[in-house]
Order: sequence, then C-alpha cells, then structure tokens
Amino acid sequence: MSEGADGARGIVLAHGGMAQGLVDAVRRIAGEAADALVPLSNEGLSPPELKNALERLAGEGPVVVFADLVSGSCGLAAFSSCRERRDRAVVGGVNLPILLDFVFHREVPLEDLVTRLVDKGRSGIKPMPPTR
Repeated sequence: MSEGADGARGIVLAHGGMAQGLVDAVRRIAGEAADALVPLSNEGLSPPELKNALERLAGEGPVVVFADLVSGSCGLAAFSSCRERRDRAVVGGVNLPILLDFVFHREVPLEDLVTRLVDKGRSGIKPMPPTR
C-alpha cells in the first residue's frame, strides 16, 4: 500500500480529556510534526455517534487510530470503523512513546508502521528504578 507524500494521519481516540492531553504533549515535544495527530474524545457520545465522528475524521487515505483501551468504547468504535479498511489500522493501549514515534515515522508503510509502533510502545514501559 502506498502512503502518499506525507504518510499516514493519526487519530487519538480516548476517554474524557485524555486524547487532547496526549496530542498536546506530543505537540510540546515534536512541534509541528504533531499536526499529523487529531484528538477525539468519547465524552457525551453514544457508541454509534462515536463511530460516526471517527469516520468523519478518518476520511480517505491511510489512518492509524490510537485507542486508549482495546475493549472500551473507544477501542470497539475504532475496530468497527477500521476492520474492513486496508488503509486503516488500530493500535490499542496508546502511550506517549507510540505517538512520538508515529509522528516521525508516519511515511513507513502502514503494516510495517503498526508493528514498529507496538514495539515502541512496549519498550517505552519500564520499571523505575530498573529491577534486577
């Protein structure tokens, strides 16, 4: 699949203010590269309304939807919206390392990008101080 000149776009789909907070944090760290991310909160939206809002934001072209919980309303809406689309992918359990890696590597083909992002998210979780 060809991603186009600018690469994939990202939608951060989360409960309450979490989506906006994550996008704001990426913007503080990455600057205008964060413009590739759009926040979407489930606040006040029924499951069908949430899916419709996601569909409107996703539009056409490659999109990665970053859901806060795989089995929550956000994850279910993301899966429902993306499951039959080859140009969309869902990554559940979003964290800041995933989003930062995304904004700097979004030109990578979608299938490879998702694998990379999941690896980055896992490697970004560590005990502090390190255990022996």
